[in-house]
Amino acid sequence: MTTTPSLLMRWSRMARSFDLTSSGRLEAARAESLADLDRWRQGGAKPGESLDPAFIDLPDRLLADYGTTRLESELFAILQTARRIREAVDRVIVLGIGGSYMGTRALFEACCHPCHNELPRGERGGRPRLSFEGFTMDNDSAQGLLDLVAPAGKPRGDDLLDRWAVLVVSKSGGTLETAVATRLFLAALLDAVGGDVARLAQAVVPVTGKAGRLAELAKAIGCPDVFDIPDGVGGRFSVFTAVGLLPASIVGIDVVRLLEGAAAMNRRFREAPVADNPVLQYVAVSHLAEVEAGATIRVLSSWSNRLEAVGLWYDQLLSESLGKAGQGATPLTAVTTRDLHSRGQQHQDGRRDKLITNLVVGEPRRDRLALPKLGSYGADQDKLDDLVGTTWPEMLAAAVAGTNEAYAGAKRPTADILLPRIDEHVVGQLLQMLMLATVVEGRLVGTNPYGQPGVEDYKRLMMARLRP
Repeated sequence: MTTTPSLLMRWSRMARSFDLTSSGRLEAARAESLADLDRWRQGGAKPGESLDPAFIDLPDRLLADYGTTRLESELFAILQTARRIREAVDRVIVLGIGGSYMGTRALFEACCHPCHNELPRGERGGRPRLSFEGFTMDNDSAQGLLDLVAPAGKPRGDDLLDRWAVLVVSKSGGTLETAVATRLFLAALLDAVGGDVARLAQAVVPVTGKAGRLAELAKAIGCPDVFDIPDGVGGRFSVFTAVGLLPASIVGIDVVRLLEGAAAMNRRFREAPVADNPVLQYVAVSHLAEVEAGATIRVLSSWSNRLEAVGLWYDQLLSESLGKAGQGATPLTAVTTRDLHSRGQQHQDGRRDKLITNLVVGEPRRDRLALPKLGSYGADQDKLDDLVGTTWPEMLAAAVAGTNEAYAGAKRPTADILLPRIDEHVVGQLLQMLMLATVVEGRLVGTNPYGQPGVEDYKRLMMARLRP
């Protein structure tokens, strides 16, 4: 069996100067986080308490069921539906908001070809394009997507390249942004299939709770495939349910490897001592930077464009989980070197309220690009002849080292999350690590990482204006 490299943590001299010897508190927070799972299984939530820890061992359970009762397992059903949709349409639209779509977007951008949607179907391996809506109420954005899938005045055809499907993701079905988008795209899809409700049902896959408005709508339409968001898994922790796994599988992502990566991180989290435990190390550095250096802004600085959506998914995860009762660090996603030319000055010389955590990738998935010579049209006008043959990864590594050196010179704390490469196994490790770390930090500081009372207030007040 080949050994798959694991992600690693390291931190700067400034961060190293923090007292990382308080391993007892970290171990207690880990124990409490795991005890939450036992409490939930035994129905031990206190009255009014939000408790959604079932994401913790979900990857292990899905893999175990797939390995033992394959044909009856949830993962097998996901893979079968993914295959049916993949062979039937050339575009899938995911309708969802927050955790109902951000995890899927993170997987898509990290694991698929960077220009997946622009490639011809053959070069996509026969896999559909993937689009997202229902996460805002931007009139022109929705109209733009309708222009692609249901252009006004275009005769309906039944060519595969014109066919599309909808995945609607909402645990309750009551989130307004997703619900109104669902009505809009169902109307367009019904028109595209010539008013045939049976064909409509085949092209709509809801992912929802066992009961609720979307579940009732799925019954009314007669959708043959409906997937549950499991009890005990909140929306922002749902990336390894059908919420993320179904669309990921449709576009060709190896979801078994994703789950294996997440399960590998679970083992390290449960078993490894603090010094070798990336979850607990990340919590320690982040928390101590906040309490000892006033770093209330956490910049997740990705050194790969493909991980920007991972950062945006993590922004929501951290904000909704720990931003309560006047507490909680503010997350910020950056892509470097791009954002060094827009935010780098502030990070270097601005307020001393930031911890920069770099997401650093070891090996690219594609052949290394190397700087070519200028053609016969030029003679070193750009002064780069001395770098001919230098590869893109070599230049990026120099940028990482130079940036960290500059931050160290200014006594700015940094940490690095080292990814050996970007593939399904490593991305599975990374997402599970960040979810576990968020929960552990909540227990460390006494904040319940589950539930989202502030978001519920905005929903209530918005509806009061729509239905006075």
